[in-house]
Amino acid sequence: MKDTLKQRMACGTTYGMNIYGTASMPIEVAGNWGLDFVFIDAEHTSLGIDRDMEKLILAAHYAKIHSLVRVRGTLDWDIRKALEMGASGVIIPQVHNAEQMRSIIRSSKFPPMGRRGGDSSVRSAQYAGPNFDWSTYIQTENERTVIVPMAESYEFFDNIDAILDVEGIDAVHFGPADYSLSRQLPVDYRLGNPEVRERLELLIEKCHARGIQVMVPCFPADSETAIRLIEMGSDMLLMGSDLSWLNQAGQRISTVRQEIGQ
Repeated sequence: MKDTLKQRMACGTTYGMNIYGTASMPIEVAGNWGLDFVFIDAEHTSLGIDRDMEKLILAAHYAKIHSLVRVRGTLDWDIRKALEMGASGVIIPQVHNAEQMRSIIRSSKFPPMGRRGGDSSVRSAQYAGPNFDWSTYIQTENERTVIVPMAESYEFFDNIDAILDVEGIDAVHFGPADYSLSRQLPVDYRLGNPEVRERLELLIEKCHARGIQVMVPCFPADSETAIRLIEMGSDMLLMGSDLSWLNQAGQRISTVRQEIGQ
């Protein structure tokens, strides 16, 4: 791709979708329809940082859509491998404090920003092909990779300033479901609970003061909800998933069967 995800982010609101399955077709379809990125989930699915993951990242490259991999946690190996496979960035779940955030930056960035381990025989280094240069590669990777911790617990908000002050964060993904679970509140992706909505508003305020973007699930994935989230200050919208698209098709088929009495 001729642009980086960061360059797209700098131009305005970006749109993506969650990927829960191992099939590459939904990613290619998302690219065909002009989405900016896919959110490939290795936390809650059977996906690992393995051949299936590599296939999905390659599908994203083919479809000219950026890939963000949600890894299993603050694991150095997971973060490094996802980036070396060519993912545009990583999303890290359950970030609760600044020390975790510093560990994420150490794993994802080369010196002087971090301590990411390096090898030139990987996709992100173009397999040490023509004109490979270590200093250029290190600088390019530090500039290219998008780092997105998740704000999905009351602990994150207890430590929000210390976390956001860690250098190297590009966006924060707000997780209304897990935040609600951490506070024993009813789960509502529509942000119907005042406390959950207030936490998102606080996150947007503090992130934007530091030049950090905010990613949110757009549920339902319609223009009314998208406009409301953008007016709140949200920057990156997740417009459903491969699974939700399948469920919508299944619901339509079920409706048709009921209408014709079968």
